[in-house]
Amino acid sequence: MGGIQKKKYERGSATNYITRNRARKKLMLSLPDFRRLCILKGIYPHEPKHKKKVNKGSTAPRTFYLLKDIRFLLHEPIVSKFREYKIFVRKLRRAYGKTEWSAVERLKENKPAYKLDHIVKERYPTFIDALRDIDDALCMCFLFSTFARTGKCHVQTIQLCRRLTVEWMNYVIASRALRKVFLSIKGIYYQAEVMGQLITWLVPYQFSHDHPTDVDYRVMATFTELYTTLLGFVNFRLYQSLNLVYPPKLDSKAESELKEVEEEDYAMNSESHTEKLSALSSSLARVVSSSEEEEAKLDQFPDEEEDMEKMEAREKEQKQLETQKKIFEGLKFFINREVPRESLAFVIRCFGGQVSWDKSVCIGSTYDVTDETITHQIVDRPNVDKQYMNRYYIQPQWVYDCVNTKMRLPVEDYFLGVTLPPHLSPFVEEKEGDYVPPEKLKIMALQRGEKPAQQEEEEDENEEEEDDEEEAEEKNLKKMEEQRSQGKSLQVKVTPGKVKAENRARLEQEEKAEEKRLAIMMMKKKEKYLYDKIMFGKKRQVREANKLAAKRKAHDDAEKAKKKKARK
Repeated sequence: MGGIQKKKYERGSATNYITRNRARKKLMLSLPDFRRLCILKGIYPHEPKHKKKVNKGSTAPRTFYLLKDIRFLLHEPIVSKFREYKIFVRKLRRAYGKTEWSAVERLKENKPAYKLDHIVKERYPTFIDALRDIDDALCMCFLFSTFARTGKCHVQTIQLCRRLTVEWMNYVIASRALRKVFLSIKGIYYQAEVMGQLITWLVPYQFSHDHPTDVDYRVMATFTELYTTLLGFVNFRLYQSLNLVYPPKLDSKAESELKEVEEEDYAMNSESHTEKLSALSSSLARVVSSSEEEEAKLDQFPDEEEDMEKMEAREKEQKQLETQKKIFEGLKFFINREVPRESLAFVIRCFGGQVSWDKSVCIGSTYDVTDETITHQIVDRPNVDKQYMNRYYIQPQWVYDCVNTKMRLPVEDYFLGVTLPPHLSPFVEEKEGDYVPPEKLKIMALQRGEKPAQQEEEEDENEEEEDDEEEAEEKNLKKMEEQRSQGKSLQVKVTPGKVKAENRARLEQEEKAEEKRLAIMMMKKKEKYLYDKIMFGKKRQVREANKLAAKRKAHDDAEKAKKKKARK
């Protein structure tokens, strides 16, 4: 007998997908709970290739999920917890309605709760997988940590995000892992290198902001619920890798210094341990002392399989990293109250500098403004009333630019009241043929070891010499015209051999151009099309670079004209 013939839309791709409503009914969940479960498990809608076939001939807009994903959710233990929570809410309402307060208290004590540990382990089987996906978690946690205590978000979530972000910053300081910083309109971008993985995150500015009405905070809170669990695991493992105590504690010396400071001012005694940690001014307590760690590092030997070239390249990179990590070592900074304290303290500590501020601004100040050993005071005002002779008064941008250029820049360009140089993004890398701004060229010259002041003097001298040469040429031309008018013969010097060399070079160029033209002619149609596309892209790139260069030249000319008018 022949097989049973299946009906239309009951075979092929139509059986691989399921609509959202059918999936929700299969799991017996409400729409918010279903959405929450999908976010936690990392299951997203899919667009079928043949939507009409999957939709049984209908063209109505519907959301589809893969059937195997929904079957995978059937065995999730959190689903039963969601159902238990629904029953709990129903019982609690009934108890409130009947004013049975003893039943209300009993129900609140036995409130159903769930953990996301098994989901984190399932989605990130190795620690490196978790580190690769930690960018979004950090961005969300830093965002929630800046929220005001309104009804939009639970206070416990805000406090948890703040604690986890402070732990992360303390780890980056202890490991000296920060590499790049960029101040943008959205916030401050940071990039750190943790266990060979580049991690970039965004921290919003500390401004008061209203919550927008068109944002679904329940969806964001669900993501944050998963991200806080993930970040907690990551922080614990990272602290273990550096032999740091977790949850983090201040070093015994730092804690004793802070207690001495607190005794002077009664207001400081009310501050909690978390606020001392969030000050980012003191080192953390370790399980193993730093001397024992150094001995363990010295005991390590390189593998025999590694080549000498690889070892030398690695040593070179390591030396560059070590020098970068010690940019601010030996420097003592004092931050004024109008400056973003947390960001600057974080960056300065990451590169070996000491930092402090006024006691009234925040807990954790280690020295006062009157300390004579302070080398740099960061100010964001046009002038300061009282100035000390033995320190530099600079604007905050100097710190960030030093980090991005991997060296200490000259402080003259960042003094109070001085127009600051442009803050260039360290995440932009110019390729061959791209427009490179003159400020970046100046930084590259500084990195090579050249002094910008000498360069400027040389440029001024060259300009003066060029002006003198132009004047001399104009005089010579005038003399020649006068001699021609008088009919005198001109003396012409002929140098033998130069014409032949020029002819050879020109002939070589012509031969190369002819070979290139013939090669293009011999190309196939597909290859010719691709070649034209590549050349078109290169020409467009050159045009854009020329436009930017012309704009910059026009801007510089306008600035020079303004300066000349001001001098007059």
